[in-house]
Amino acid sequence: MTLTRALSLTIKTAAVPLGGRVRGVTGRDLRDLCKLFLTLFFAASIANAQVPGATQNVRASIVAETATPAPGDTVTVAIVMDPKSGWHDYWLNPGDAGTPLELDWKLPPGVTAGPIQAPVPETLIVSGFMNHIYKTRHAFLVDLKIAPTVSAGQILDVRVDARWSACSDTVCVPEGGLLSIPLTVGNGEVGDRTRFDKWRAALPVALDRQALYAIDDKQISIAIPYPRRAVVEKVWFFPRTANLFRYAVPQSARRTGNWLIVSGEVSRAFAGRIDGLLRFGDAQGLEVRAMPGAVPAGGDVVTVLGEANAPDYVQSTINFGWILSFSILGGLLLNLMPCVFPILGLKALSLAKMGGNESEARRDALAYSAGVMLSCLALGGLLLALRAGGEEIGWAFQLQEPVVVLLLLLLMVAVTANLAGLFDIGSIGAGSALTRKGGISGSFWTGVLAAVVATPCTGPFMAAALGAALLLPVTQALLLFAGLGFGLALPFLLLAYVPAARRMLPKPGPWLNTFRKAMAVPMALTALALLWLIWQLMGLNGLLIGGGASLVMLWQLFELGRNRRSRAGSKLVIAAIVGIALASTIILSNTSMIPQAVTSLPDENFSENKLAEHRAKGSPVFLYFTADWCVTCKVNEAAAIDRDETQSTFKKTGVVTLKGDFTRRDPAIARFLAKHGRSGVPLYLYYPKGGEPVVLPQILTVDTLTELVK
Repeated sequence: MTLTRALSLTIKTAAVPLGGRVRGVTGRDLRDLCKLFLTLFFAASIANAQVPGATQNVRASIVAETATPAPGDTVTVAIVMDPKSGWHDYWLNPGDAGTPLELDWKLPPGVTAGPIQAPVPETLIVSGFMNHIYKTRHAFLVDLKIAPTVSAGQILDVRVDARWSACSDTVCVPEGGLLSIPLTVGNGEVGDRTRFDKWRAALPVALDRQALYAIDDKQISIAIPYPRRAVVEKVWFFPRTANLFRYAVPQSARRTGNWLIVSGEVSRAFAGRIDGLLRFGDAQGLEVRAMPGAVPAGGDVVTVLGEANAPDYVQSTINFGWILSFSILGGLLLNLMPCVFPILGLKALSLAKMGGNESEARRDALAYSAGVMLSCLALGGLLLALRAGGEEIGWAFQLQEPVVVLLLLLLMVAVTANLAGLFDIGSIGAGSALTRKGGISGSFWTGVLAAVVATPCTGPFMAAALGAALLLPVTQALLLFAGLGFGLALPFLLLAYVPAARRMLPKPGPWLNTFRKAMAVPMALTALALLWLIWQLMGLNGLLIGGGASLVMLWQLFELGRNRRSRAGSKLVIAAIVGIALASTIILSNTSMIPQAVTSLPDENFSENKLAEHRAKGSPVFLYFTADWCVTCKVNEAAAIDRDETQSTFKKTGVVTLKGDFTRRDPAIARFLAKHGRSGVPLYLYYPKGGEPVVLPQILTVDTLTELVK
């Protein structure tokens, strides 16, 4: 499909909910257009994504037991992992989420690497998902075999490309690095063995006898040889065999004679060998290999991790069902946010045109809901993919990219011009019903537009759900994004399927033409807001490019309206519009980012060090995170934060104001938001003198702030 034809279809479909019947739009056209729109929109986001060089949350280094291994010897190297406070990495089988350490060795000739030897892990349950983790400094050991043929004095450049996941309770970040250590072939002398003796002591010991297991339906019992007189408590079986166990299901343990039997649950039938690790006592471990066999019955109960006297088992009580409910409720409340108001006006116009036609109303609502939910899924999926690639970004990340903002600006200019009557495809005859083809396509794209424009907002309940989505496995995370879209579309589903609610809508009539033109005002304001955002992102260059492209597009749209009866003239104008969009996008994408002037407001720019300094001095702190693309943020600033009453009260009470600007991507702010379960702005925090921080509502008033500090 050519770009000229694509833009023609875009204008046609955008006009459907606004301008009525459009001819010549087929199902294939709509599918092609959907692919093109999503490709352009998300490709623009990806094209501008860069991996930030942030400090690692789990630092890695490599150490060798000896720097002078002898020919034919085996030298042990340690990959030392050092998590920051509140962060963790993963065992060889990470459990329900996360990824284990992966090593890609770059070894010189004559050197070979053995398997990873991992220390005994801990358990962690978050939102009903079990993870196998390490929270403190630890080491993975690998034996390197030096060939007898290497020459004394030869330099061995040992390098390894290491990759791992670093996670907190609210966010996971993929990390990695190229680790290297030079070795010189020598006499194999080992100096201080203390560190490596400690690391070896943390490894599990290989069991000298084979274990047995039996599966009854989904219940598995593993009989592990264990002397009857040996003390055992705080038991847990970590399976190395992947995709078999239900990790989060509580285990039980008993012992009879010289057997320790651990029971759990599996997800499927299995008949092969099961490898795993038995943890017991104070982080002691046994490597277990189990084959099918007869498991002894009876025995005495043994404590497992997670019981009252086994505190090593960490669990979060938040249920996934509640998180999904928060996602739906957050999407529902998103309809009340200022950034969504213009799109609600467009949808109200579409609903008003339907009158009392129940089948049309339901079809329209379903198509709108599909557009909203698919867009939320696509944005959420892209967010997860970029984070998996190393990006520390949050919700509404695409509005930090000037090219994406420019595309949205040109789309808003076209919609505004259509509503104002500058150009018109079809008619908006009062009371006319939407055609089946036009109604479905127009409602779908209105839903897409609603989801895209709504992303700058992070409303109540939504923050907790999106924060959890960055931690959960991909399937559950996408369910949360789909729930957000469902909540956003829910009011229109209720209007379509509840006749009493639909009867409250005004009947169609001549007033629709006036209403249509009135809706051009909020859409024009949205376009101006996007133009202002480009200015903030790119400086004067962005303002000139965005403003010039908008003015030229308005002129071309006016020409399109004049030539709507001329096929040749319309094609030329459409080609010109495509050229404007492509040229301005290319120019903008190759324009350097221009630093903005420091604001004259009495705010200090946020940093965790600055926050800690003011807290150490005993000063109360009001910390807020905002962005130029966040309409809710700007409303709160104008209505509450930047008011004289608020500033005067803050000054009298000695409150320090810190501002975190998330307009451009900032990894430090992204990490701080993630610590508080947020993936986007706004976030408002008040730190009283010597007290714990208070999370403030998403909608602020002067009274909220002044009463808080008083």
